[in-house]
Amino acid sequence: MKIKEIRITGLRGGTVEGGWVDDLKPEDDLHTIVEVVSDEGLTGVGSVYTSKALVEGAVKLLGPILLGERTDEPARVSEKLRQTFFWQGRGGSVEHAISGIDIALWDLFGKICNQPVSRLLGGNYRDRIKPYGSILFDEPPRLREKLQATAARGFKAIKLGWRPFGRRDAKTDELLIQTARDAVGPKVELMVDAGGSEQFWPHGYKWALTTAKMLANYDVVWFEEALPPDDLEGFIELRRHAPLPISTGEVLTRRQSFRPFLERHAVDIIQPDCTKCGGLTEALRIAWMAYDHNILYVPHGWNTAIGLAADLHLTAAIPVARYVEYLTPSPYIEEIVTEPFRVDAEGFLRIPEKPGLGIELNREALKRYGF
Repeated sequence: MKIKEIRITGLRGGTVEGGWVDDLKPEDDLHTIVEVVSDEGLTGVGSVYTSKALVEGAVKLLGPILLGERTDEPARVSEKLRQTFFWQGRGGSVEHAISGIDIALWDLFGKICNQPVSRLLGGNYRDRIKPYGSILFDEPPRLREKLQATAARGFKAIKLGWRPFGRRDAKTDELLIQTARDAVGPKVELMVDAGGSEQFWPHGYKWALTTAKMLANYDVVWFEEALPPDDLEGFIELRRHAPLPISTGEVLTRRQSFRPFLERHAVDIIQPDCTKCGGLTEALRIAWMAYDHNILYVPHGWNTAIGLAADLHLTAAIPVARYVEYLTPSPYIEEIVTEPFRVDAEGFLRIPEKPGLGIELNREALKRYGF
């Protein structure tokens, strides 16, 4: 069975608002669906965390090597793409596109074998895992409403990220965290993402350490992206002295970029995004490397239902895993599949058991959000 066609669908109209320097709007183009079609009619689906135009350009570049390749060897095919176009796409948008293709090939491989992807990745260490509802910070009254709505949807863990946290002063930061803890009570886990990958991030190690001490007073589970993503030495110092776990990794691509963070124990938690870092193949390699260094792997998942499904399979297939990220509310997760994910009474998600990723795209929803 060979690869016959690559289909690309951009998503817009449901993008989460806010968060970045120029606040995101629903019409912004951040996510792209990739479908790999075999010569026997089977289709695998993948997701890319970048715009449709960039994915189209990358697929045009990759196409001559990809078309006609086998559909049942995702790891070899994605590595062939990575190696062949190394000089034109060492990381960045080409690697992002390879990520979506790789996820789609794993989905297709699972359908060919009539097995869930998690089993093909090595086997299931668990059949469910806790999602954390991922939302953006807001002014205190609105933040309280967001948190209570997220908890009402069944989430027992919630991550807060980006503006206005870290953008005004320490008093504002603590008010936001105090508001969050008061809103959900002591039993809901809280995580904080400063968003240090934002353009021209102004804070360094001392701000991060002082803020980490404040967060620890409110039982925050981890402090994410407190520094710019390439500040390896800063993360080493912060992780050594902070009173709570430190995490980063969402913007890195290729396993080689993660290696120094793991080998030098710069973090307690590493957070690759399989829709950017190289797909399921590369994320699995990073996850096992993290496990070998006694560092927790928690996938970054600010993306789509396809990305969430991929993360569920990944976290099922490694020995130690505790969370997946669940962007909520988001039509790109909750509407574009025929059977939406359901958080159970204990705040967990089941690992899909159907062949491949175990999801089916809702074509009617794609007519609303796809272009």
